[in-house]
Amino acid sequence: MLDQALGRYVPPGKHKLPPLPYPYNALEPIISADTLKIHHDRHHQTYVDGLNKAELALVRARERNNFTSVKYWENELAFNGSGHILHSIYWTVMAPAGCGGEPGPCTSREINKYFGDFDSFLEQFTNAAIKVEASGWGILVWNPAWKHLEILTAEKHQNLTQWGTIPILVVDTWEHAYYLDYQYNREAYVRAWLELINWFEVENRLILAMEGQLPLLQTICDDEGH
Repeated sequence: MLDQALGRYVPPGKHKLPPLPYPYNALEPIISADTLKIHHDRHHQTYVDGLNKAELALVRARERNNFTSVKYWENELAFNGSGHILHSIYWTVMAPAGCGGEPGPCTSREINKYFGDFDSFLEQFTNAAIKVEASGWGILVWNPAWKHLEILTAEKHQNLTQWGTIPILVVDTWEHAYYLDYQYNREAYVRAWLELINWFEVENRLILAMEGQLPLLQTICDDEGH
């Protein structure tokens, strides 16, 4: 599983929608099967398609030495590529409520070292996600430049980042992630979502991030080895 999660070279236009690591109804009642199916099968697929389209358009631009539309396609590359990456991580850092364990030793150490204690971290992360302007993400990242964790927010998918950071825990705050279940109440969604965090996966992702790795598939196996 880990070798597959770490991935291989992806040629232009060949990105694929990653499978969910659990059934559509696995996150109920916090996230309904209908929400998960639409979010994964429709919305995430749209970002994969948009990323492939942008990459192939830029291949043609290089072949023809015609960069008239490069600004448009670079924007599409950033938007859809970031959407694909963040959604891929989002599916992996969730588990059925009560099955995600507790923060691992590496995660706990780094959280306490930078944020002071776990409660302070959790309140900052929760409030950052709730208060994302318009649509976006709450993101816990590892910053290899400064050797510490950081909490960021993203408007859309790609704005307000720090270059070089590696996401290890993300919560989607676009309305399509919660509207069917919570309507306009983003805060209720985010606070309920905390019960779904897969801390085993977060621990693995932090360790890999410290080594410069960013997997797009789940890095740990379930009890059946999937």
